[in-house]
Formats: sequence, C-alpha cells, structure tokens
Amino acid sequence: MNPEPNEKKELEIATSTGEYSRRAVKTHFVSPGEDYIELFKKYVEPYYEEGDIVSVSEKIIALCQNRIVRREDMHISAAAKFLSKFASHPDYGIGVGETIKMQFAIDQVGLPKVLFASAAGAITKLFGKKGVFYEIVGQEVSGLDGFYDHVWSEYRDIGIMIPENPSAVCNEVKNTLGITCMIVDANDIGQEILGKSDDIKLTDKELIEIIADNPAGQGRQCTPFILIHKSEK
Repeated sequence: MNPEPNEKKELEIATSTGEYSRRAVKTHFVSPGEDYIELFKKYVEPYYEEGDIVSVSEKIIALCQNRIVRREDMHISAAAKFLSKFASHPDYGIGVGETIKMQFAIDQVGLPKVLFASAAGAITKLFGKKGVFYEIVGQEVSGLDGFYDHVWSEYRDIGIMIPENPSAVCNEVKNTLGITCMIVDANDIGQEILGKSDDIKLTDKELIEIIADNPAGQGRQCTPFILIHKSEK
C-alpha cells in the first residue's frame, strides 16, 4: 500500500519555497538496538524518488542507537523532588515538573547549573519569557522523551535521549542508500531540525515550514518516516 497522509493531516502544504506533499510511511513498533539503515531500506527505499526528502523522527534514531536511560537505574535525589515542584507540566510530553526528568537534568549538567537555570527561569517567567531553563541546561535535557505511558506503555520506564551525531546519521543514510533525509524533533506544538544530509540546500527554517503541522502525528500512528516530495507546478 502506498504511503498516505496521516488522519487529520493534509497531504499538501504551501511554503515559501513551493508546495510539497507529505506521505506518512508506517513501520512496526521500533525497539532499542534496531538498525536504522535496515529500517530505511525496508520502509522508505521502495517509495523514495530522486529529489525527495525524508523526515525521520529523532526518537526512532535514538532508539536504534540505544540512547536510552532506564527508570530503575536512576536515583531520585531530594533536590530533584524539591525543584520539580516549582516547574511546569507541559501537555505534550515530560518536563522537569516530573522528578525523574529533573534528576536527569541534574545528572547531565550538575546541580549548580540546574539551580541557576531554575532561578533564571523563575525570574524570566515574571516578564513573560518561557523556556529559559532549557536554554541554560541545553538540548540533551530538553530533548529527553519517554518516561510516560500516555500513548505507549512501552515508554513508561525508559527515557529516550536525542540522537548522537544526527547529521552524520543522515549522511550515512545518503551515502549508503542514496536517500536524502533530515532528523527532526517535532510535535504539534513546535518542530526542530536536529540534523540533515549535506545535499539538502534548504535552510532549517524552510524545512520547518514543510513539517509545520507535524505530519507524523504524535499518537499511535507508527509513522516515523515522512516522505516529502516537491510538487511540480
């Protein structure tokens, strides 16, 4: 069956660089340690055409790289319990309002930096600026996914970090299979380009326009690959 757009997502989108179709490529439920090259070969290669761009979820690449942390391996400190009480609880994933992600932040960057980030975040919120905490602690912390079972029970007890060397992964896929791709961290709230193969000439801002409505969805779609094709008009 040829890939089609996800339910409630439009096939076509108009951007500053033209119109593009976005077809969602369905896969099996990907587990830690799988081979992303084999996933591209099995699910993407049969439909890919020269000139297409494949958008792939960062979560899938990170799982393949075994970039996970397990709940059972983390020790929750008193500092994490205390600081998490003052953090927000986003609707779209896990934030440092959950003690386990606050502990992950402490483990990654150290308690002094987390304390500074917490204080700075609290002050800047008074002036209407959000996200300062994550700007200070960095992408490794802000990008942690998992540790919740709202959609997949399999993610209840594991955290999924951001992929390692995402642009290198994209270039490996390009060099091995001839598939142009980008790795994205996307949800219905916002999108970020983490890496892309060197042959992509569009800027990150232009690429985000193409996936601005999160065509992969954030439910149980199992469509980590989005096949992007520029319309000829």
